[in-house]
Amino acid sequence: MMRGPARWHHHHHHLPTHPHIGRAPPMPHPPLAAAATLRRRLLLSSPLACFSSPRTRRIFSRAMESSSTTAAAAQHAGGVAEREYEEVLGRLSSLITQKVRADTGNRGNQWDLMGRYLQILELEEPIARMKVIHVAGTKGKGSTCTFTESILRSCGFRTGLFTSPHLMDVRERFRLDGVDISEEKFLKYFWCCWNKLKEKTDDDIPMPAYFRFMALLAFKIFSAEQVDVALLEVGLGGKFDATNVVKSPVVCGISSLGYDHMEILGNTLGEIAGEKAGIFKKGVPAYTAPQPEEAMVVLKRRASELGISLQVVDPLKPHQLKDQHLGLQGEHQYENAGLAVALASTWLEKQGHVDRMPLNHTDPLPDQFIRGLSSASLQGRAQIVPDSQVNSEEKDRDSSLVFYLDGAHSPESMEICARWFSHATKEQSQTCSKSRKILLFNCMSVRDPMRLLPHLVDTATQNGVHFDLALFVPNQSQHNKLGSKASAPAGPEQIDLSWQLSLQAVWEKLLNDDNKGSNSTDSGETSLVFESLPLAIEWLRKNAVEDPSTSYQVLVTGSLHLIGDVLRLLKK
Repeated sequence: MMRGPARWHHHHHHLPTHPHIGRAPPMPHPPLAAAATLRRRLLLSSPLACFSSPRTRRIFSRAMESSSTTAAAAQHAGGVAEREYEEVLGRLSSLITQKVRADTGNRGNQWDLMGRYLQILELEEPIARMKVIHVAGTKGKGSTCTFTESILRSCGFRTGLFTSPHLMDVRERFRLDGVDISEEKFLKYFWCCWNKLKEKTDDDIPMPAYFRFMALLAFKIFSAEQVDVALLEVGLGGKFDATNVVKSPVVCGISSLGYDHMEILGNTLGEIAGEKAGIFKKGVPAYTAPQPEEAMVVLKRRASELGISLQVVDPLKPHQLKDQHLGLQGEHQYENAGLAVALASTWLEKQGHVDRMPLNHTDPLPDQFIRGLSSASLQGRAQIVPDSQVNSEEKDRDSSLVFYLDGAHSPESMEICARWFSHATKEQSQTCSKSRKILLFNCMSVRDPMRLLPHLVDTATQNGVHFDLALFVPNQSQHNKLGSKASAPAGPEQIDLSWQLSLQAVWEKLLNDDNKGSNSTDSGETSLVFESLPLAIEWLRKNAVEDPSTSYQVLVTGSLHLIGDVLRLLKK
């Protein structure tokens, strides 16, 4: 057994009060990364102290324009642009409120200020003119928006898509014609909004919180870029979400509802549905995926109070795609695709493009709909990434280290994720005789691992998958709020692993309970805790290289932040 970096073996139900923590020496950081880390820390600790005034910025940018003629200047500009981008990320980080999201006042906390921000940014008119599709839901709202955007883009329209969270770069939240907004445009619109708001906000009207600023920035981008259709994914809930300042969208959708963010949205499906139904508007048609009865009753009641039609949309049937596959993997995506077809069709009808709509609900879809649905893509949802570093060293055979990434973080999506992983690894395993199934997991501490891990394990077991090992790691994002290019701090002294150790305890208890009925006497280790994600990945790579006859299949799930961290590390 190789001597891995600091790790904790756990074979008890209870947590040791003072776990002995052996430490690996910190991994060496290249000087650039260290400098970036230092810059990042400065930005985060004093977000506003070190920034130039708008006037300096104007002089600065003029100087840049005039000096961009030589190659040396171009290289300098690259460094300057990167510094400016880091600076912007620091400012955005300063908007992340220290207040816990679940603070009771946080649900509608000063929501009326959104109106004031719109006035400051002169966005009321542009938003009123925008042709919006608005989508809320617990699961699948991002997929539904992605499918709808892809369909309408295939029909020839200029699209804007606002989603959250981002995985690697904040620009992923703002897509124009299916592509993340360019750094240049992002910076232009960011400063435009930031400077106006900075000038007009004070103690009575503070700067908007992080997500509200993002939504305002999306409205600014989509109006300035004159998109034909703006697709808005609700961040949290519906009624008090920043996107809900849109008074008259063209059409609204509610994807599948389940239990998530209960600390904010309520403990029953009915309460959660009430929050989501907050996006319904008088005179605006609404569609919903099939829902549990308890949620459906609330949605229907709200629709009838507003005098609008609420139509339940059936999942898409595979034959409607004429032998094409959906761009997003997993059985549940047929439900999201069905909702997307209804939203796109209604939008086309309301905009007077009846000629491009599907004829009915059962025949195959028009070609541009099929093209849109089959080419849709979304990072970090049922995504398979072979590790190029390990696999390039093993040219003569199949991938030996493959990451299966899925941002599931609710009980229901854990089951979907486990089914997908089982299915995907079965296909992969046909080419390689021996495989090890490994779970790489973390979840936010507001989530209850007892609601997540049992769903994952049970569903995997039912589908014939047993995890040989589980690895628990902290998110890098806790040091690095917005996916900057800077690395997490190298020093381990400030890393608190108590949450990861308690996740490990839940895991070990699950395995022990499962094994009571069997005569399993396997005394090998079943879980490890790592101080950081890079150490865990380094450990996986070392094992995969030392054991070339085995295919390592790693399921990464539990947190979208973790998925983003892994993708960022694998791309380096």
